Amino acid sequence: MTARLPRERRHTLFFLQEVRSFAPVFLDTEVDMTQVLAHRTRARAAGRRYSPVSYVVLCAGQILAKHPDANAAVQGRLRPKVAHYPFAHGKVTLDKQQGGHRVVLATIVRDVQERDLEEVQRHLDRFRTGDPDRMPEFAAIRRLHARPWPLALAAFRRAARALPVRPALTGTYAVTSLGHRDVDGFHSVGGTTVTLGVGRITDRPVVRDGEVTVAPVMRLSLAFDHRVIDGAEAADVLTEVKSALEGYR
Repeated sequence: MTARLPRERRHTLFFLQEVRSFAPVFLDTEVDMTQVLAHRTRARAAGRRYSPVSYVVLCAGQILAKHPDANAAVQGRLRPKVAHYPFAHGKVTLDKQQGGHRVVLATIVRDVQERDLEEVQRHLDRFRTGDPDRMPEFAAIRRLHARPWPLALAAFRRAARALPVRPALTGTYAVTSLGHRDVDGFHSVGGTTVTLGVGRITDRPVVRDGEVTVAPVMRLSLAFDHRVIDGAEAADVLTEVKSALEGYR
């Protein structure tokens, strides 16, 4: 039995076609989340709730603002051009229902380098609980779904390939998480030079001061576009994000 692909999945197919030109390389590490969980506990006692993703979005935005070569985008094959952005816009993927279908949508947290954790969480909460069939921020996606396939694909390509406006569509870096399920780690290409993949937080053995103990550990992956940066730069970014999370106060 066959059926037409739901219109609500069009943007995902268009996106996957565009990222075929990427040259992804994957890194991963483990992050001791003891300090983050301690901060979450203190915040909860004060009536505030922060998700692990919000910490990653915030720390990554602050780090990437210091790495302009990684906070960039490339376009073109014969004469490729690179755009460096003076801001860090974080794209966060969301598991949503649209038109009765389960789809992946995304929201862009703008200027993360200037925000605090409360602002990041407030933004994500609004999009996690909002209805994409009604929210004005998803009006462009709804229009894309309503257009005939060739026109919709052409419109998506124009937007995705325009370096000055691309951050409004994909951000300058991406964060995607499956840590709410029993997923330790995964790698994803988010349409940006750097994409961070967030796994679950679970107790694992770690060594501290020469002794084995148990700590809450999160696996964090980083996919980078080798056309834009090399492994050493990507390793610096991942290491600095790890350090920022482990030293969070």
